[in-house]
Amino acid sequence: MRTNSTHTVKNITLFKQQLLQWAQQFDDVVWLDSNNYEQTYTNYDAVLAVDAFTSVKTDYLDAFEKLKEYQTLVNDWIFGYLTYDLKNAVEDLKSHNFDGLEFSDLFFFQPKKLFFFKGNQIEMKYLKLVHDELENDFKSIKHINTSTYQQKNNSIKIKLRIHKDEYFEKINNMLAHIHRGDIYEANFCQEFYAENTQINPLETYNKLNAISNPPFATFLKCRDKYLLSASPERYLKKDGNIVISQPIKGTAKRSLDKSKDQKLKNDLLKNEKERSENIMIVDLVRNDLSKTAIKGSVEVEELCKIYTFDQVHQMISTVKSKIETRTHAVDVIKSTFPMGSMTGAPKISAMKIIEELEETKRGLYSGAVGYFTPTGDFDFNVVIRSILYNETKQYVSYSVGGAITAKSDPLKEYEECLVKAKAMRQVLED
Repeated sequence: MRTNSTHTVKNITLFKQQLLQWAQQFDDVVWLDSNNYEQTYTNYDAVLAVDAFTSVKTDYLDAFEKLKEYQTLVNDWIFGYLTYDLKNAVEDLKSHNFDGLEFSDLFFFQPKKLFFFKGNQIEMKYLKLVHDELENDFKSIKHINTSTYQQKNNSIKIKLRIHKDEYFEKINNMLAHIHRGDIYEANFCQEFYAENTQINPLETYNKLNAISNPPFATFLKCRDKYLLSASPERYLKKDGNIVISQPIKGTAKRSLDKSKDQKLKNDLLKNEKERSENIMIVDLVRNDLSKTAIKGSVEVEELCKIYTFDQVHQMISTVKSKIETRTHAVDVIKSTFPMGSMTGAPKISAMKIIEELEETKRGLYSGAVGYFTPTGDFDFNVVIRSILYNETKQYVSYSVGGAITAKSDPLKEYEECLVKAKAMRQVLED
């Protein structure tokens, strides 16, 4: 099926830049980079998939069935994304909000060319029909001059889809739902956008990645549509018959002063509101995983652990389950989608209220990007801390959100959104 070739590279950082620049010639690109972040569950340091041999693209109708059929038939590596709006395939829900980006609801492709990074080793896996290009590609990638492509973004005017007063009004509306008992918690998101704007996607991604260094960074290109993501969050990973979910709930800013930074970290760990947010989502994830799990196998491995990233401290929990060998990988995803950290509890009520109060169709934001292996394992991130770009429409967008609970203070929620938006704004406004 594939021809393999392994190379040792001295300067991995430079080779990654050369490889990403080389990849821009293709219509379909997925680059996933862990930025060497220390983590328990990891297969590769980075992966690149380019050049679709076969693919599946669909709206939400029967989307998971189509993906299941495609994944089973191809029985190879496939890379792609699931948008948040696949919620409409799982429940009786709709998405009628404004959409300036127009990503398909689901897209996966079988790449002709694959690159896997581990330490200073690069493994190239090429489909047989292009295996004669292995050595030439490697040589041409190594000869790319990465200093030639730098290009300034135009001056970008970021606009708010929801203004501050309206944001407070919507949060109070959400709180009324909570006090009435409709929901316990919901993730409310707002969009920042720029129209008639051109950006250099690769340069924008490189800048965003450099200031965030997250474990689930993504550069995705589907013809004229781009995702430039500095995500710190894993949605779901399947390794054999083990399924792992790592929801994030709870955010604190960083400080350059060491003792202040430590205090911010300790305060987050002890913060009752943030802990209750996280625990509610852990309960939701346990419930979701139990739908496909072997009875009694769902366990919480870590509860409310603080992880530190370049931009923020985050509270993360790790929930695991075991599944039967006959359980299809796509069914595990379908039964847990969309992820609890981006919806709320109870999930369906939260999604209905979110749809009613938000102004923008989420699309790929708060969806997931990742891959399936030929043996049916998978790994997916959560699309947050991300810039999305439709090159044809010259539309740039990033969204941020936060969990609203009974203890939420609208002003503090607004400030948390600005902390999360800081890196994207900085990159776009230079």
